[in-house]
Amino acid sequence: MLDKLKGRFQNEFSDLRARDQNLKNLAASQQGDSEISTDDAAEAFLTLEGITKCFGSFKAVDDLNLAIRHGEVFALLGPSGCGKTTALRQIAGLDQPDAGVIRLRDTVLVSPADDVFVPPQHRNMGMVFQSYAIWPHLSVFEIIAYPLRVRRWAEADIDKAVREIIGQVGLSGMEERSSQTLSGGQQQRVALARALVYRPDVLLLDEPFSNLDVKLREQMRVELKLLQREVGVTVILVTHDQVEALSLSDRVAVMREGRVEQVGTPSQLYDEPASPFVRDFIGQTTSFPVRFQGAAAGGGFTAALPEGAGTLTCGRSRLDGTATDETVLACVRPERIKVSPAEGPPGANEVAATVKALLYHGDRYECWLMLAGREVMIFAPREPWIREGGTVHLQFPSEALSLWPR
Repeated sequence: MLDKLKGRFQNEFSDLRARDQNLKNLAASQQGDSEISTDDAAEAFLTLEGITKCFGSFKAVDDLNLAIRHGEVFALLGPSGCGKTTALRQIAGLDQPDAGVIRLRDTVLVSPADDVFVPPQHRNMGMVFQSYAIWPHLSVFEIIAYPLRVRRWAEADIDKAVREIIGQVGLSGMEERSSQTLSGGQQQRVALARALVYRPDVLLLDEPFSNLDVKLREQMRVELKLLQREVGVTVILVTHDQVEALSLSDRVAVMREGRVEQVGTPSQLYDEPASPFVRDFIGQTTSFPVRFQGAAAGGGFTAALPEGAGTLTCGRSRLDGTATDETVLACVRPERIKVSPAEGPPGANEVAATVKALLYHGDRYECWLMLAGREVMIFAPREPWIREGGTVHLQFPSEALSLWPR
């Protein structure tokens, strides 16, 4: 009996080795256009090239190109229906794309054109679903041990691996607890431990914090960041929450209607958005119409506010061939605007505005003002001289102001 099993496993191992070699040969031979930069391709651990997925006539993912580096936290961020979860399912192998190639290291995981599809259980990826998928009839230990039992690990190795990961996720002492007695945060830790216990190459997270309250969500973000640094696993995070994506990720891909609008670090997306969609989706933006006047003598660009309210120097411009005197948008992050008492005439890059409404935020006000006939929002300090109906001066740092087509 043992000889038969040994022979069977040797044959299966030979088949797997031959298949892996074929996949590597295919990866080396494939050529094609890609929007992935040369630098990203050189560092890529997981690549998606031209991934397209349709449901009937609806194109959920449209020619998606990504290069994800080893050990980084990479977020797919966007509104509902933008294709981020569909893209994650292609990576996991839960769905097969209609076109494109996905590679992990040098191995092709999927290529419909070449009839290649590596099933999910052979991709060595862990996944935490939005619902956690915690089995109610098993203990914490058995839930986490399940993927190891499926892989036929030795009992001693299972016990060691499970207890180690339980300690890492902060569940020590709960090994025999029923999953039905766990809080939401504890259930999420169990789901994370189950996905990490077999040391996957990639950890996939689908809206992992959406079922938690605000305080617990903040706590789990910190814990996940620390755990990822300790384990060193590559993480792909799907979320619609900007704070979640910016605080956790090394890089973020902002998606819209199945395509990537911009890939960059959190600071790049926030400070240097490549499109109006990214500008308005990431954080908050204060924008108001101005009349473009051209290049400023000392650098930057000059724009005039309507109603003779003043002139501003803007450090950056996203305008393309805009003629002088055309109406465009001046945009600035609200926290970059400085507010001061209206004492004397406004100074350079300073404008008078009337306070319309104050919304108390504890450490500051969300302040709505009337600026040159338009309502704008800023964040203002809790000062007694800021009051509804009063006038203040707004100072716009030129380096924080950018001009965009209207």
